[in-house]
Amino acid sequence: MQFINNLLLDMELDLRLVKYLSIIIKILLIGLICIAANFITKKIVIRIITRIVTNSKVKWGKIILERQVFRKLSHIVPAIIIFSFSTTFPTYQSIIAKLAITYIIIVALVFIESLLNVLNDIYQTFEISKVKPIKGYIQVVNIIIMTLGFILVISNLIGESPLILLSGIGALSAVVMLVFKDSLLGLVAGVQLTANDMVRVGDWIEMPKYGANGDVIDISLNTVKVQNFDKTITMIPSYALISDSFINWRGMQSSGGRRIKRHLYIDTSSITFCTEEMIEKFIKVHYLSDYIIQKEREITEYNAKNEIDRNNPVNGRALTNIGVFRAYINNYLKNHDGINQNMTLMVRQLAHSEHGLPLEIYAFTNSVQWAVYESVQSDIFDHLFAVAPEFGLKVFQNPSGADLKNMVEDLSTKALSGNRSY
Repeated sequence: MQFINNLLLDMELDLRLVKYLSIIIKILLIGLICIAANFITKKIVIRIITRIVTNSKVKWGKIILERQVFRKLSHIVPAIIIFSFSTTFPTYQSIIAKLAITYIIIVALVFIESLLNVLNDIYQTFEISKVKPIKGYIQVVNIIIMTLGFILVISNLIGESPLILLSGIGALSAVVMLVFKDSLLGLVAGVQLTANDMVRVGDWIEMPKYGANGDVIDISLNTVKVQNFDKTITMIPSYALISDSFINWRGMQSSGGRRIKRHLYIDTSSITFCTEEMIEKFIKVHYLSDYIIQKEREITEYNAKNEIDRNNPVNGRALTNIGVFRAYINNYLKNHDGINQNMTLMVRQLAHSEHGLPLEIYAFTNSVQWAVYESVQSDIFDHLFAVAPEFGLKVFQNPSGADLKNMVEDLSTKALSGNRSY
């Protein structure tokens, strides 16, 4: 830049004016060089790199371009040029150099952050990322790098060694612990969640305390993001999954079957021994014919062997309509296309209550999809409600307003009929 000073001196101008003009011209020249370098970098170099990456067979190239890694790195070029020409201004050389280095450090931090994000994006393309996510660890590394970068910026601006600032952090450890409390708790929780395989991306978890009931879509350092079934998003602190209880439905999803555990309340007043007419009717039922023939043979042999008088129905063994209905349900489920036959299947009675006798269906569907599960379950109970009267059974239901109204009308009709006969 000395030729500019010589050129201005040759023009026989005032020294003070020469000095100011020289500074202005140098600044303009450096600015033009920076603009040209920035233009060449962004419009030519980055375009060439983008084209190479796009045409290459590297599947991660698109991720790198989306994160704009090269574009963020290109911002360092003007800062390097300014730092190189800082000697042109001896009076302000120290300030210009410090500002240029500060800008270079900031650009480097932004570039490293982008690289870490690219690393996480690439890792998420593998199936193992759902089992062992690394987003939390990358965030920890990012915090450490940003902290070190902040220390380098401060040490550069004040002109002191970074070691002096690092030694001062020890005295501020309590403050650091307080500021980064959630991050530290999240880090510990993330390690435990990953090591114990407690939660994965894609798991269906349920945590009523936080109103979460849906699929895990992201696991980060501080939070676990859950998309509920109503499409709302719930953010759960990572450490809450360690300190509080929650339900993970992954076992159900991986088993291939979803449990049906529901019961019918049978009115006990409708439970009775089977008559000959009922047995003749049941033996014609597809799912009951073999059962009725076998049971009738067993009962006949037992009663004959023990010389039991069947004139009194209390004596000996006999079929009941509730027992036959239970056998029918069991055979019906064994022949149902929507029921997983390799998992537990049973029909059982629960303890009698004021609502009647609970007859519980315990089985698993052969699909874990919610819509399919609900459809299969509804079809089964639609059928059972419809066939229960064919066995002489009544499904219990508390009296409704219509029932009470009909009862009152019947009593009124009987009362009027009695008065007329009187």
